[in-house]
Amino acid sequence: MCLGAAILFISRTLPGMHVDSYGTSVMVAIVYGLINVTLGFMLKLLGLPFIIITLGVFLIIINAFLLWITDRLLEDFEIEDIGTTFIAALLITITDTILAIVF
Repeated sequence: MCLGAAILFISRTLPGMHVDSYGTSVMVAIVYGLINVTLGFMLKLLGLPFIIITLGVFLIIINAFLLWITDRLLEDFEIEDIGTTFIAALLITITDTILAIVF
């Protein structure tokens, strides 16, 4: 629920990212979370050498790819370009990490 609110806030402040409602942002959080747990785990495992070499920067690329997949799966969620996808993935990752630490 908190990540859904964070996604809604990010979409309202970041030009190029559009979410129709709070319900849609919760759905984005759920779908993104499920994709991150399944496909994200595999990509992070396979990309571990790149993650180590880049000191974790490669994780942003993986998270941007997962966010792009989420964008393609949901109709009411839209990200206009790749730059916005990277920025949104970075902000969502930071927010998710902070929420995991706090809660």
